[in-house]
Amino acid sequence: MGWEYWEYPPSRPRKIKDGIKARSRKGNIGSTWWSDRWLKILESYGSGWSSNRLRRGMKYARMGQVVNFEINKGIINASVQGSRSKPYTVTIYVKTLSNKQWKTAMEAMSRQVIYAAKLLGGEMPKNIETVFAGSSDRLFPSEAEFKSSCTCPDLANPCKHIAAVCYIIAEEFDRNPFMIFELRGRSREDILRSLLNARADGMGSYAKEPQCYLNEKHAKVDNDGDTNTSRPLEDFIGSFWHAGRKNYRPLDVSLEPSRVNAAIIKRLGEPSFWRLQKNFVDIMEEIYGKVSREALKEAYSK
Repeated sequence: MGWEYWEYPPSRPRKIKDGIKARSRKGNIGSTWWSDRWLKILESYGSGWSSNRLRRGMKYARMGQVVNFEINKGIINASVQGSRSKPYTVTIYVKTLSNKQWKTAMEAMSRQVIYAAKLLGGEMPKNIETVFAGSSDRLFPSEAEFKSSCTCPDLANPCKHIAAVCYIIAEEFDRNPFMIFELRGRSREDILRSLLNARADGMGSYAKEPQCYLNEKHAKVDNDGDTNTSRPLEDFIGSFWHAGRKNYRPLDVSLEPSRVNAAIIKRLGEPSFWRLQKNFVDIMEEIYGKVSREALKEAYSK
């Protein structure tokens, strides 16, 4: 029998205080399509990922045996408490994409505002993988791009400790999809800056020229076509609420559902005081959705 099928007899892990517990208590771990995608890809790597170790790793994740973890560009470092006195060290390496690969992906993403809107709202756009596939790359790592190790005596890879970390990471991806980009080599700030620069390059000089001036060093053209020096707002208190003499157009207002429901809540995340089992963001997203639907119904009924 090959070593890949050998398993140490089941042992009882030492209980630890303040371990990181998976939110899910039964069924699948992960509540979003992108965390599910992360786990499905790992499970597709080979027989080791579909073995009994995955179930034991899921149990470890729910018991809170993961002591800590840290995600950086191309690497995950974690500690997992097993049956021995000292926690095991788990290291997961994920190949990062090259600058050229990222540039191609960012240019594709910049062509549609919905990508930035979804990401800022704490969601991973559902068609994000097509962007990376278009550049002959993939957002989620292939088996060749994924390497892991653990200091435990189990010869098989993945062991239950590596699996436990992967499940905890899946829930971290639920909370912050930008961590997937971080793992592939780009931080949240890198992504947003790249999107902004790519859109500016695509818009040419229009994006670089300011459309209004807010200080006295610049001139502006008034409704009569005369060039005047900017004046402080205090000089216009008497006429602030009056429309200009010329070029007046009625204000058009469009009432449409938000592209990202509860975007602010998703950006802020779960508050520290939250102790209920049900996901805070899911509850607030449902409430925001109901409020939005009722507001639109009220607006269009008159």
